Amino acid sequence: MPPEGGSEIHESALELIGETPLVRLSRLEPALRTALVAKVEFLNPGGSVKDRPALAMIEAAERDGALRAGGTLVEPTSGNTGLGLAMVAALRGYKVIAVMPDKMSREKIDTLRAFGAEVVVCPTAVPPDSPQSYYRVADRLTEEIDGAFQPNQYFNEANPEAHHGSTGPELWRQSGEGVTHLVAGVGTGGTISGVGEYLKERDPSIVVVGADPEGSVYSGGPVHPYRVEGIGEDFWPESLHRDVIDRYVTVSDRDSFLMARRLVAREGLFAGGSTGTALCAAVQVAREIDDPDAMVATIIPDGGRPYVSKVFSDSWMREHGYLTGAARHTVAELLRERGETAPILTVGGHDEVGRVLELMREHAVSQVPVVSSEDERAFIGTVSERSLLWASAEHPGILGEQVTEVLEPPLPELSVDDPADDAVRLLRGDARAVIVVEDGRPLGIITAVDLVEALNR
Repeated sequence: MPPEGGSEIHESALELIGETPLVRLSRLEPALRTALVAKVEFLNPGGSVKDRPALAMIEAAERDGALRAGGTLVEPTSGNTGLGLAMVAALRGYKVIAVMPDKMSREKIDTLRAFGAEVVVCPTAVPPDSPQSYYRVADRLTEEIDGAFQPNQYFNEANPEAHHGSTGPELWRQSGEGVTHLVAGVGTGGTISGVGEYLKERDPSIVVVGADPEGSVYSGGPVHPYRVEGIGEDFWPESLHRDVIDRYVTVSDRDSFLMARRLVAREGLFAGGSTGTALCAAVQVAREIDDPDAMVATIIPDGGRPYVSKVFSDSWMREHGYLTGAARHTVAELLRERGETAPILTVGGHDEVGRVLELMREHAVSQVPVVSSEDERAFIGTVSERSLLWASAEHPGILGEQVTEVLEPPLPELSVDDPADDAVRLLRGDARAVIVVEDGRPLGIITAVDLVEALNR
């Protein structure tokens, strides 16, 4: 029960579950015109979004008589559900056995044991129906142990219901009913199913996007092992309501981990690799929308402390090929490596297309940023050789028109102190170049060729 009257004293940690804050991520990708917000679920008492279904599944089992006093909870888990169950079990008098795949971090295992749970570790690289898989080991232990109950988050409807009844309504209210797109990682499917269903009940036009690691079955690519923890699967759980999700965006381990590191560096939010997966997908969706009236919401499922020895360890990241030579440089150093450069070329929104073509010829550049007529530090778009070609093919005589007729989205911006790895990440994606700024003042443009030459020097 919540505190009554003037008291702010809660009766147990279970009352602290939910009502996590929603935060605007305005520094992660400053060039985004679409609002990007995130629900900070690592502020739940057990440290993750899984506290919500853990409590819901235990309470449902108690009501149904499937879980009795002194019983044992056996759960196949990537760690966070096990932690949520262990927290509730400590207050309700149950034992917990968490059965985990061996790719999970040492910190998660140690934390589970600190809560009093027994941890059984199983191989990751086996089929889900193998007797060695953590799913089948959990099944066997449930059968063998007297009084054992397996909540089984993959097939328990209390999982998505917990998010339909709490996370979804909170997000809708906190956003001022402004969410137009939900982007979330897909593990058991409980979070995205419950939240997505609630949001679509409020507004059927809301788009729900699943962020999926490369190697997971959900997005349709080849199934293979991957290192991001807690999301993706090699089978389809019943807790995932497939009709809720409109599309998937696939994200690599490397991009997920680098985005998690970028989040703490830029926003001060210390979160895990699966948050990086969700944010990579959310940023992609926000760029595609490019609408200041839209709002992309995502979920930060857990914090970064369980991944200090992995995602936030430079040696681990280098060992697995996720940190390149660019990680040792800043964007400003790349500009210096390139040598002296002329001031960045720009045109205004009211300039003629012919003026842009003259600049491209004179300075041997392939794209020119377009700045606002009100603020020369505000980039409103880009004119490239490609956009000029397309426009000329469709409308001969375009050279006399204003550049707004051939405008493409603005180039992404990086500050001088950003790691060069961020430039590598952007140029490996859809970006053709990046603008380097200092205190809002543009210093130069970096292209893929510039990166290749600077890094090899």
